Amino acid sequence: MSRVYNFSAGPSMLPESVLRTAQAELLEYGASGQSVMEMSHRSAVYDAIIKKTEAALRRVLSVPDNYKVGFIQGGASTQFAMVPMNLMTTGEADYLVTGQFSGKAAKEAEKFGRVNIAASSKDKNFTYIPDVEKAAYSKNASYIHICENNTIYGTRYTKLPRVDGVPLVADMSSCILSRPTDVSQYGLIYFGVQKNVAPAGMAVAILREDLMENARADLARPAMLDYKTLIDAESMYNTPPCYTIYMMGLVLKWIENEVGGLAEMEKRNNAKAKMLYDFLDGSEFFTNPVNPADRSVMNVTFTSPSPELDKKFCAEAAEAGFVNLKGHRSVGGMRASIYNAMPAEGVEKLVAFMQEFERTNG
Repeated sequence: MSRVYNFSAGPSMLPESVLRTAQAELLEYGASGQSVMEMSHRSAVYDAIIKKTEAALRRVLSVPDNYKVGFIQGGASTQFAMVPMNLMTTGEADYLVTGQFSGKAAKEAEKFGRVNIAASSKDKNFTYIPDVEKAAYSKNASYIHICENNTIYGTRYTKLPRVDGVPLVADMSSCILSRPTDVSQYGLIYFGVQKNVAPAGMAVAILREDLMENARADLARPAMLDYKTLIDAESMYNTPPCYTIYMMGLVLKWIENEVGGLAEMEKRNNAKAKMLYDFLDGSEFFTNPVNPADRSVMNVTFTSPSPELDKKFCAEAAEAGFVNLKGHRSVGGMRASIYNAMPAEGVEKLVAFMQEFERTNG
């Protein structure tokens, strides 16, 4: 068997040791006589799995006691509606639009109240992060919403918006667990799991308890879109994404026991990103369009001198075992997503391939 280096923006690669554990436990989990895929979510065995996964998330991310955790179906895109349905208590919210997903979140929120675009980087095709201190915040905003890492455009926030008394809501789908995070700075963190955490099929919400208890009262929410209903039921209001939660638990165990925690994970990720950006900055063939101060550590975008060469690069890279490097259809070019599970070796070999491609095509 020969595994490729998968640079997909999501679903992304998983740690090999995690996959081997899942493989070994696929037919029978422990002494249960069944796979996790088969067992009742109401069983004592599965109850232990979901509780263990939540406890691991709280440890790894240092989640404060006054924050609740919910495992929710639908991915981050469902959260685009759940956030305003639950938290837009004043009928108004601030959104900073720095890419496609924050734009979609703002558009979804318009169905439930007034959306104030406090800042946007659309004027330069989302290649930078606006100055959060100069954003035009509303005095009546229920919350401030950001997408902390922009997967498509390869940017990230290095400073958070801050308005006294206004909760910060962050979509952290493509940067969660990549570094230590002070959860207390946020009112709500949500993320789809298919990039750094687990196979696709679930979002996780980490919500400050007072926001859940004082949720929007003017709107009759479906039970499946109500944070309090889902979290009060300990993510068991209905059948949860059982196998995804199990896999998340294995990934968290990998971070704790094999990586050594989020501080070490951040060092690894920064080193991988530096290796790739250093090559791009020294190249006369490949170009990264992002403002250097705002470059993502997780998603590195780049182009060659022409769309034809971009296409050739992606094709030859795939033949060499570097897959899913084609950029998003809205921006073109290439994108290397170097999430937690991407080994340094994968980036080293990609850079070597890029050097040779530049030599032969420059």
